[in-house]
Amino acid sequence: MPNRVLIVDDEPDIRELLEITLGRMSLQTSSAEDLVGAKHLLATEEFNLCLTDMKLPDGDGIELVEHIAKNHSKIPVAMITAHGNTETAIKALKAGAFDFVSKPVDLQKLRDLVTSALSLSQKDNSIDRLNSKVKHNSGPTITGQSPRIKKLREQISKLSRSQAPIFISGESGSGKELAARAIHDNSARSAGPFVAVNCGAIPQELMESELFGHMKGSFTGAEQDKQGLFQAAQKGTLFLDEVADLPLHTQVKLLRVFQEKSIRPVGAQKELPIDVRLLSATHKNLNTEVEQGRLRQDLYFRINVIELAVPPLRDRQLDIPEIGLAILSKIARENDAPVCELSTGALAALHNYSFPGNVREFENILQRAATLCEEDIIRESNLEFILAPSASFIPDETQAEIATAVSGDFSVELDAGFSLEKHLESIEIKAIEKALVETRWNKTAAAKKLGMSFRSLRYRLKKLGLD
Repeated sequence: MPNRVLIVDDEPDIRELLEITLGRMSLQTSSAEDLVGAKHLLATEEFNLCLTDMKLPDGDGIELVEHIAKNHSKIPVAMITAHGNTETAIKALKAGAFDFVSKPVDLQKLRDLVTSALSLSQKDNSIDRLNSKVKHNSGPTITGQSPRIKKLREQISKLSRSQAPIFISGESGSGKELAARAIHDNSARSAGPFVAVNCGAIPQELMESELFGHMKGSFTGAEQDKQGLFQAAQKGTLFLDEVADLPLHTQVKLLRVFQEKSIRPVGAQKELPIDVRLLSATHKNLNTEVEQGRLRQDLYFRINVIELAVPPLRDRQLDIPEIGLAILSKIARENDAPVCELSTGALAALHNYSFPGNVREFENILQRAATLCEEDIIRESNLEFILAPSASFIPDETQAEIATAVSGDFSVELDAGFSLEKHLESIEIKAIEKALVETRWNKTAAAKKLGMSFRSLRYRLKKLGLD
C-alpha cells in the first residue's frame, strides 16, 4: 500500500507544488487548508506523514503538531516556515515536529526530508525494542533497569522520532555518547553514519578544517581537498562532545549550519548542502558558559532545543551488578578468558563508592581487579579505588599532604636514599590527582585547573601511569 501524506497549507499554489512533488515520489496525498480540515482528515483517514504550514487561517501549525503528537503519535510532522524564521522552527521542534523546511521550498531538501520521515514511520521504535537491544546487543549499550535508566530509555525512544538538535548533559564518564548513539540507532538515520568528535581534543587552529573540510591550497600544508566531519556524517548523525570548548569563531560557523543546513569548507567559494542531525554534549553548565562569554547565546538556543540528562552512576546504584556483569563479560571476550564474578563483599564495596568518574571509572576498576583476582572471583581486596569518591571521603591527613605538596610549603628529608626526581614526580602525581578529584575526572577541566594543555595532561597521565 502506498504511503500517504497529509498536506496542510492555505496557499493553493504551495499545496499544488507539494502534491506534484510527492506524486512524483509515488506517494498519495490529501490536502487541507486549515486546522479544522486537517483534524477531520486525520480522524477519518490514515497517514504516514504530515506537512503543515506554520500560519493557518484558524490557528497555527504548532497547534496541529501538538494535536498529532497527542492523538496520532506515530505520524511524523514536518513544519513549513518562512525563510530565516529559526525561532519558529525551534518552537515547532520543541512541540514535537520531526523537522522543518523553509520557504521558498527547496525541492531536493523536501524530498530528503520526506524520505527520512517515511523511513521513521516504518520503524518499530518502541521502548521494548530499546530494552531488547540493551539485553541482546553485544556492543556498548545503555545497561540497567533502575527507574532513572528506564526513564532515559523512554526519552530516547521519543527523541529518536525527531530531527531536533538535542543537548545531552551529564558528568564525565556517565555515558553521554552511548545515549547519542542510541538516539541515532533508533532513528530514521540508523542506516547512515554515526560520527562522534570530542571538540576539546582538536587544536583550535585545526577546528574548522576538521569540522567543515578544506580545499587544496587553502592554507600551508593543504596539499589536497579534505572532507570534513559534517560531510563524513552525511545522511547520518554528528555528535559534538564537549561542544562548549569550541572557539568563538567556530561557533559562528556552526550557528550558520543550524540555520541554513549548509557548510563552507575552508577555502571554498560556495556552500555545500548537508543532511546531518546534530547532537551535542558537555559536562559544563551552559548557562555559566554563556554568562562568562565563552559560549554564544544564539548558539546556546540552537543546540539546547531539547535537553536529555544522563544520570551519574551514584544515582543509579541498582544498576551496578548488571553494569559490572556487562563490563566483565566484555573483558572476558577481549582476553579470551572466563567471566569473573563479583563476590558479595566486592558488590557491597562498590555500592558504598560514589564513582566520581562514573561508568568509565567503574570499568577501569574492574579491569584492574579482573587481572589481579584469583579463581575468577573478584573480592573486595582486589578493588583498587585509586581516588576516594569525593573530597569529603579523603582522610584529613591525606588532604593536608596534598595541599602542602601543591602549595610548596613542605620540608624534605635529604637522607641517603633521597631522589629529587622521584620526589618531584610524587608532588606532580598528587597535584594531578587533586585536580581530577575537584573536576570529577574531567581531563579537559583538570588541564585548565593545572594551567596546562589537554595534550600535556594526557602525556603526563601516561608517563606517570595514571591513564
